[in-house]
Amino acid sequence: MCRRKWFTLLPLLNARRYVADTSRKKVLLGVTGGIAAYKSAELVRELTGSGVEVQVVMTEAACGFITPATLQALSGNPVFTDMWDSRIANSMAHIELTRDKDAIVVAPATADFMAKVANGLADDLLSTLCLARECPLLMAPAMNRQMWDNAATQRNLAQLKRDGVAILGPASGDQACGETGMGRMLEAREIADTVLAFLAPKILGGVQVLITAGPTFEPIDAVRGITNKSSGKMGYAIARAALGAGARVTLITGPVSLPAPAGAEITHVETAAQMFEAVKRQVARADIYIGVAAVADYHVDKPRQHKIKKTDEAQLSLKLVPNPDILAWVASRPKPPFCVGFAAESRNLDVYADQKRRLKKVPLMVANLAQEAIGSEDNEVTLLDDTGTHRLERAPKGIVAQQIIAHIAQLYGSKKKRKS
Repeated sequence: MCRRKWFTLLPLLNARRYVADTSRKKVLLGVTGGIAAYKSAELVRELTGSGVEVQVVMTEAACGFITPATLQALSGNPVFTDMWDSRIANSMAHIELTRDKDAIVVAPATADFMAKVANGLADDLLSTLCLARECPLLMAPAMNRQMWDNAATQRNLAQLKRDGVAILGPASGDQACGETGMGRMLEAREIADTVLAFLAPKILGGVQVLITAGPTFEPIDAVRGITNKSSGKMGYAIARAALGAGARVTLITGPVSLPAPAGAEITHVETAAQMFEAVKRQVARADIYIGVAAVADYHVDKPRQHKIKKTDEAQLSLKLVPNPDILAWVASRPKPPFCVGFAAESRNLDVYADQKRRLKKVPLMVANLAQEAIGSEDNEVTLLDDTGTHRLERAPKGIVAQQIIAHIAQLYGSKKKRKS
């Protein structure tokens, strides 16, 4: 039986156990026959990249939009389409495929498929699995705007909600028919964020987390500036992991090209000064502060209002002024939140990171080699706290973020326990 377990307290668990638990999560992804089926491939990548095992079941119509071979290659598991598939020993695929699953996610869910489930019809493998399940069912609708607005679809939608089916979306936007309106399926990242949050143990339930992410940009003139190579991927992964752990997340982000984590309160900034001001506005209500952003150490003293013209002979000199140390400022408050810093070094990782942790008086510092982490899809980090160093093996950033959040939850829970 695949019963969902909700966690509202802060259990003192270690990161390795937490990741083992989340990596065992199993989802059955149902794909039905709509043009949005192409997004299902990206959804498989997003879920498997976060440690979830994905089993894909497709309707016959879905195979006309995307091939089983594609989804099999991405999921690493055989794809099922036939209720009488001989690969299931007892010919009970409609029962056996959900026995060990934590959830069924149907994306895209067409109007026809929603109608089937709402009315208890089971004439193919996927609809039968939905009827015979003992685990939660989530659907991401995808259809033409007239089909979405149709009275029958709205009646079926209301019935699905009464039956406890979680409905993800839809969104309004451009549709394959050339029209614009409600019915567009959510993007794969949005669906994955919601599914991961749905499945994750709520080890930070009700905790307010403030996160900074991405680079800052310090202008030189109207078109040029000083920045760094940070992509923001690690900070955004931390935000998603915190949301999945039940936290209320405020994300202050520098300029990045990433989709916003679903459910986070977002503030966009450009310069270090703007990020500092945003942190000062939000920090009073934060229980935990996680400074992932690669904040520029300096800004130009007097940036030019207009573009500086290049000449053959002139040399350009810039006077750089130190930016405020946001993490140190937060940690030095009279009643600071639980502070976590990030240290990107190019050498002597443990030494420099621990020096930074002690200097800024923060309980946890997350360190990585900049040349190996910035811009990549995976990461290898070392956690430094009062008990020593804890190395996390290289893994996709989503999984590393879950490990980091688990360690933060453990330390934060221990701190609260000592105070009480």
